[in-house]
Amino acid sequence: MNLNWEHLPQAEWSDFHAQHHGSMQQAWGYGEALTSMGVTMRRAMVWDGERLVAIAQFMVKRVAGYISLASCTRGPIFHPEVTAPQRTDIYKRLRKTIPVSRLKVLLFSPDRTLELVDRAEFQGMSRVMTGYATVLLDLKMPLATLNANLEGKWRNRLNKALSNDKIRFHVQPSLKRCEWLVSKELAQREAKKFHGLPTEFVSAYIAAAVDHRKAFVVAYAELGKNTIGGMLFLIHGRVASYHMGWADEEGRQLNAHNALLWKSMAFLQEQGIEVLDLGGVNTHDLPGISRFKLGTGGRVVQLAGTFF
Repeated sequence: MNLNWEHLPQAEWSDFHAQHHGSMQQAWGYGEALTSMGVTMRRAMVWDGERLVAIAQFMVKRVAGYISLASCTRGPIFHPEVTAPQRTDIYKRLRKTIPVSRLKVLLFSPDRTLELVDRAEFQGMSRVMTGYATVLLDLKMPLATLNANLEGKWRNRLNKALSNDKIRFHVQPSLKRCEWLVSKELAQREAKKFHGLPTEFVSAYIAAAVDHRKAFVVAYAELGKNTIGGMLFLIHGRVASYHMGWADEEGRQLNAHNALLWKSMAFLQEQGIEVLDLGGVNTHDLPGISRFKLGTGGRVVQLAGTFF
């Protein structure tokens, strides 16, 4: 196998990433966005002959001034025919050849469940963190099936919101609405004292896209002259990831987010998106948000964890 860190073809990376429903953290545009924000990124592609069999994108930061900590989040992405011994070899080559300073620590958080991971492939590595859980919706299913899969109370709230003829729902790749929602997100982060990716990541991610209209979509609800709720989804290949949402008190009372998510599912499906990643669930620290995501009837995926 041939592993290369230099002069990588973006189109081939993106095609492979889309074909295998890669996560946002392994998307080419994700790396470009963080690079524009001053973050050091490293990418590798692995070929078996002329066939691309794996891609891996790392975010690199300095620790204690001289150690390079490189994180491959929800990656590498492997072709399904790559065997466990081949994956072991690829991990070893990535660790040995990554172009960072000599003192380095590499972390891998594969985008697979523990049941699907062959522990033998992590020979010489240790699992240092438990896995992240997310909810995935299969948008290849008909809308009628997706509706039938909704939890009963979730569906009732949806129907109540949709039947309110005073609320107008919109789903579109609007930069103006995106900027509005990011400002709401920044305000609620400050109010609730929580953190995430810097809010400027959104504009950087959209700017990195060849066609910004295919990089994101905003759903928002209007009641009279007021906007009462919004959701932002970032698109990468054939997958869309929920990125942020906001609702005022009236929006929450009127179940605006149920309708916004449903409308977004239909819109994304029409755009050829096959999977909607609703993001992490944490029933202990974020019970309300987690119940909302679980109520969609999506598949809960517990990822394998982080290996060092």
